[in-house]
Amino acid sequence: MARTTLVTGGAGFIGSHTCVELLRAGDEVVVLDDHSNSSPEALERVAKIAGRPIAAVHVADVRDRKALDAVFASHPIDAVIHFAAKKAVGESVRIPLAYYDINVGGTTALVSAMHAHGVHRLVFSSSCSVYGDATTVPLTEESPTAPTNPYATTKWTCERILSDLCRHVPELRVLALRYFNPAGAHPTGLLGEDPRGVPNNIMPFLTQIAVGRRDGLSVFGDDYPTPDGTGIRDYIHVVDVAEGHRTALDHIDDEPGMRVFNLGTGRGASVLELVRAFEKASGRPVPYRVTARRPGDVAELVADPAKVMAAWGWTARRDLAAICRDAWNFQQHNPYGYAS
Repeated sequence: MARTTLVTGGAGFIGSHTCVELLRAGDEVVVLDDHSNSSPEALERVAKIAGRPIAAVHVADVRDRKALDAVFASHPIDAVIHFAAKKAVGESVRIPLAYYDINVGGTTALVSAMHAHGVHRLVFSSSCSVYGDATTVPLTEESPTAPTNPYATTKWTCERILSDLCRHVPELRVLALRYFNPAGAHPTGLLGEDPRGVPNNIMPFLTQIAVGRRDGLSVFGDDYPTPDGTGIRDYIHVVDVAEGHRTALDHIDDEPGMRVFNLGTGRGASVLELVRAFEKASGRPVPYRVTARRPGDVAELVADPAKVMAAWGWTARRDLAAICRDAWNFQQHNPYGYAS
């Protein structure tokens, strides 16, 4: 029997790729997205790649309880994947209240609506940023959490709320996926990362430099305690992340309560290593200059993905070269993103 899955933020970067995987797996997919940092065009392309239409798209803010109630009343929702949130570390330092309002307020509104309509399965989009300035890597799910910026604190706060709810609402099942640095694009070149305005993530910045939309990259700090002084991150292909969410739904009823899993490759790359890998994939030079560290950034975040491999058999299958190749392919086919 087909499962009906609500995907909040389903037109966004990770959300759209996840919708493809769900449709290919036979799910009926309902999307809620306010398009504040996404394009309706992405969902048209999702249907083209999957060869199946999305069941319904609701354009609404995830904090809008009236809109949420209408969505749950209109569809037999079996499970929810919750992506809708603001997601930039630097921006969260500048406008922390907006992050608390949207990320935490959106999550509590959603879970409240789910509870009111008898829906008790949730896959929550968390983040490796909850680990903060890690003293040891790779990071397991048992590593200490110590958020260093408002974005990370919102994700950590939502995890705490959801964990507490599971203790008081025994029928609730929550999987919190702490993924590391999603990047890349769909290999078809139809879906990719197309942020509004100046990109907050490094990969779309690199691709926009290579296509001529930006002059150069700012490398935020070269004095970290890493081999080349630049920050090290575990870059994971967005399709691997999307497959992780689809797999999570298949296992959400394995155990009661809330469980936490890392989604990462277990391999880190520095900013300068990423720049060199992208130059190789694109054949274009990437001019850069070193600037001061950004508030809230940390030296190194690399996953230990052993737990999810043991539990579900999921593993990241695509490497850094594939991430760079697919991101560049998307940008070449879509020099101005989803805009014509």
